Amino acid sequence: MDNDREADRGGSGAGDGGHRRADAPSADAPNPIPGTVAAGDRTGRDPRWTIARRELASLRSEKTILLALVIQLFVAAFSSFLVVGLVSLYDPGAAAGYSVETAVAGDDTGDLALALERTDGMEPRRYPTRQAAADAFADGRVDAAMLATATERGTVEVRVLVPEGSVGTTLVVVRAREALRAFERLERDQRSASLSAETLALPPQAGSSPYFGFTYTVLVPLLLFLPVFIAGSVTVDSLTEELERGTLELLRVAPVTMTNIVEGKLLAAAGLAPVQAALWLALLSVNGTAIAPAPSALVTAAGVVGLLGLTAGLAALVTALGAALALTAPDRRAAQTVYSLGVLGLFGAAALSPANPANVAAKLAVGSADPASYLVVVAVLVAGGVAVWVARAGVARYGPA
Repeated sequence: MDNDREADRGGSGAGDGGHRRADAPSADAPNPIPGTVAAGDRTGRDPRWTIARRELASLRSEKTILLALVIQLFVAAFSSFLVVGLVSLYDPGAAAGYSVETAVAGDDTGDLALALERTDGMEPRRYPTRQAAADAFADGRVDAAMLATATERGTVEVRVLVPEGSVGTTLVVVRAREALRAFERLERDQRSASLSAETLALPPQAGSSPYFGFTYTVLVPLLLFLPVFIAGSVTVDSLTEELERGTLELLRVAPVTMTNIVEGKLLAAAGLAPVQAALWLALLSVNGTAIAPAPSALVTAAGVVGLLGLTAGLAALVTALGAALALTAPDRRAAQTVYSLGVLGLFGAAALSPANPANVAAKLAVGSADPASYLVVVAVLVAGGVAVWVARAGVARYGPA
């Protein structure tokens, strides 16, 4: 009996000891460290924000991402200087200080030479025959040649000879096209009196600065959409790296769900894009490029908000696409390749539609946005939200949501 009671006391003691050991932290339990996901949850903080902070901190070690940010910063900070150089590639005809010596021969050379004289950067050189003008071009004595021939229908056909495969070919072609337009206008004016019916008046020639068009149709969309593309690429890299190294499973040891992890990564990547866009727009304004200029400050603010909303919606859309690709194709190279091709195809398809994001961004930036432009912004925000919801729903196959 004494032995039985002693055994009972021993068993009870062992049981108590077992309960006490169960209550004490085990060696295998994760030890929350300040700043980690587990520590964030223990303090009542939303784990998604903690994961987002962790993602943003990890970007400091990504040299490629940092280099892309530095390049964007350089472009935005020195836009007024870069536009002057880049516009010569975007619109070679805007380059000043370059004159195209053009040989002119054939029929109606007087009007053709006059049209060349009225075109900036074109200097006509008359030759007695078309062959002589062609020989001068072949010998390199002139930059181009225009050979005019009168047809039986009473029209004039102009054959243009330009250098092939040289650096100045594009510039010569652009200048020659302007000269031919001037020649066409001149011929229409001279022959209008011989027509039995009155011709429609041609619209006046519009004179606009090529720097204006380049800034708002190329530079501003580039600075807005490049952060969007980078955000999706960061999402793909982050998730595929976690899957390849197995650290995603370690994150799930903390008191967070798989959905929290993915949402935190999306929040970091997609949230960074509009912040960058706001910084680039501010730098453009400092450099003298007015963003959404309007008589009313409220209209200007609406234009800026529209630009940032467009950036945020596109960022949500592409980061959700990147997350879906990373979770379905964990191989980093394959996922990045599919992502790049998919985003390029997405923007290419959007460029063919009336709701082209680049055109909408240009309208908002130049201050000529209409209600349809703001509807496109709202539609992009809705599409981004739907894409995030779909990506969130697809996370369930990787574990408890």
